[in-house]
Amino acid sequence: MPKQKNQLVTISPNDLDIFQECDKAFDKKNVEYFINLLQQDESISVRTRAVCILADIGNEAVIPVLSEILKNDKTSLVRHEAAFTLGQLGYVESVPALIDAMLSDSNNVVRHESAVALGSIGDQSARNALIDATNDNDTLVVHSAFSSLLNLDHLQLNLKIKSQRN
Repeated sequence: MPKQKNQLVTISPNDLDIFQECDKAFDKKNVEYFINLLQQDESISVRTRAVCILADIGNEAVIPVLSEILKNDKTSLVRHEAAFTLGQLGYVESVPALIDAMLSDSNNVVRHESAVALGSIGDQSARNALIDATNDNDTLVVHSAFSSLLNLDHLQLNLKIKSQRN
């Protein structure tokens, strides 16, 4: 059986032009520009950059678009970046999309990053799904789910201690 070469993400001259346009669109906080890139551009590097920039814009308006990318982008790297970004943004509205990805994405790194993101958000509604993810067939996902459960426990304990002090 022939060995597969690692597929590298390349940046074309056209991508560089788009990156310059991205800088201008970011300065204007033009969310629509980045949504269009995610929906129309074939370049993995452009779509990944668009996801990162949407995170930098960082408002709740980007959650539906990032959730859609997490669910449907054809490239696991871009889906992974969407999961990471949703975790960094920290909005509870992201939890359902992250749970779905953690439990059903075909790529273990996307499932792992979704579990980590759920732990970062810290919403207790993810607990049962994280418990389910401890049965994943990939140890990275299992460890990430356990780590996120520990974070949920820590947050819950802190709330209990704070309420006892008041």
